[in-house]
Amino acid sequence: MSDIPGITFSQISETEREAVINLFNYYIEHSFAAYPEQKVPYEFYSHFLETCRSYPSIVARLADGSVAGFGLLRAHNPMPAFRHTAEITYFIRPDMTGRGLGATMLGHLEAAGKAQGISTILASISSLNEGSIRFHARNGFSECGRFVKVGIKKGVVFDTVWMQKII
Repeated sequence: MSDIPGITFSQISETEREAVINLFNYYIEHSFAAYPEQKVPYEFYSHFLETCRSYPSIVARLADGSVAGFGLLRAHNPMPAFRHTAEITYFIRPDMTGRGLGATMLGHLEAAGKAQGISTILASISSLNEGSIRFHARNGFSECGRFVKVGIKKGVVFDTVWMQKII
């Protein structure tokens, strides 16, 4: 998998533990993109691996081997009636945003998900993460729901915006 010069793509594996958690922790500390209030330990990586088992995942690496971003699909609901619907999660190094990496990762996850029988992708986004809302809208997602004042992080109340894309 490769669509951007100098960047390679592969499935998430155990080898990205520290880089993925460091990236996730960056967004925990500096934004409302990741919902936890406190940094997570490296052991949290097992949670990522477990949630995306049997679903497509992706890690983007620069030529020097460093992780530029990661993404995964996971079950929206464990009931068989929802087997064609997945939720998406992805995070990109701040210095790598705005270069098409997110759209490329999304494209890979969509194609792999579709090949697996997934027909709908959902994204849960903090209402304070306006960049992510714009990104998803530009990439074919539409708002399908909003839970008002359901999140609190660092004392700030926010909505969760649900966006949906039929693939």
